[in-house]
Amino acid sequence: MPTAKVAITVDERLLKLIDRWVIQGRYPNRSQAIQTAVREKVERWNHTRLAEEAAKLNPKEERALAEERFTGDAWPEF
Repeated sequence: MPTAKVAITVDERLLKLIDRWVIQGRYPNRSQAIQTAVREKVERWNHTRLAEEAAKLNPKEERALAEERFTGDAWPEF
């Protein structure tokens, strides 16, 4: 995947922690550590967003909509 170089400002304490991870061998360099953190945050946000949208659904309304098209005997209980 192509990458792009960006400049960011990071709190010194956070940067020291990242540097410690690099020294410990958890990441090969700062860029990889920060890239991993950003990727994980985006994935977590996407998962949370999906859960938030699903929580907005009304089970009774969803069941009624599904039953409009259902031709079987019965829906299983949830």
